[in-house]
Amino acid sequence: MARVLLFGRLADIAGWRERVFEPTPASLSALKALVAALDPALAEALDGKGVTAAVARVAVRGDVALSPGVEVAFMPPMSGG
Repeated sequence: MARVLLFGRLADIAGWRERVFEPTPASLSALKALVAALDPALAEALDGKGVTAAVARVAVRGDVALSPGVEVAFMPPMSGG
């Protein structure tokens, strides 16, 4: 399984903050595609500029392999204020 966390407006769009996907997809891009397939608005938001991902609490760029039981977080761009 892969535990997916959404933060900020991504969670608002999805209507959930945490969800488990089984079995664990082989890669971050495959997991992102599964999440995006749930909702076209969420798919668009995930592809937005500045959206970042963390795998096992480590920020990653590009595609990475996923291990079973991994936690993946998708975060929108940060804004200050």
